[in-house]
Amino acid sequence: MRRTLVLFASLLLLWAMVAVLNDALAGHRVYVFAGGLFVTYAALHQPRRAGLAASLLAGLVCDANAPIAFGTHLLLFAAAHVILHHLRERLPREDNVAAIVVVLFTNLTLFLVFSFSQIHASPAPAAVWPRLIADLLWSQVFLALVTPWFFALQAGALALARVPREDVP
Repeated sequence: MRRTLVLFASLLLLWAMVAVLNDALAGHRVYVFAGGLFVTYAALHQPRRAGLAASLLAGLVCDANAPIAFGTHLLLFAAAHVILHHLRERLPREDNVAAIVVVLFTNLTLFLVFSFSQIHASPAPAAVWPRLIADLLWSQVFLALVTPWFFALQAGALALARVPREDVP
């Protein structure tokens, strides 16, 4: 339970940081999406139950503030977590470059799924794609810069709370 709460607290901090960043970037008409970062550390380094619970709670927090159907983040974060947890034995988890690549690929996938699921609500779907591509590029740059720091933050928070970081199935 403590592991889940520590992970969720760090994800809540990430959510707040992304919200502040998006608020600051609103005047430039840029939106940063960090969905891949919400699930990757928990899926790659934590037991299935605790990591999935933290990802689900983060999905609920993201859903509470998003102008989409409630539960969308929850379901997609859960699916991403389960897939990454299943693949984690095949992925190099201790390398920062590999972690960044996994976060970027996960974020790309989640971003595209969100975009395709919400594009029908737009009056001119074709006109939205240049903006979505720009948002995706800014999001990926942000994640490439922040991922090593955030993974270290989560590992440090778990160590501070005296929760072992061992990879447990």
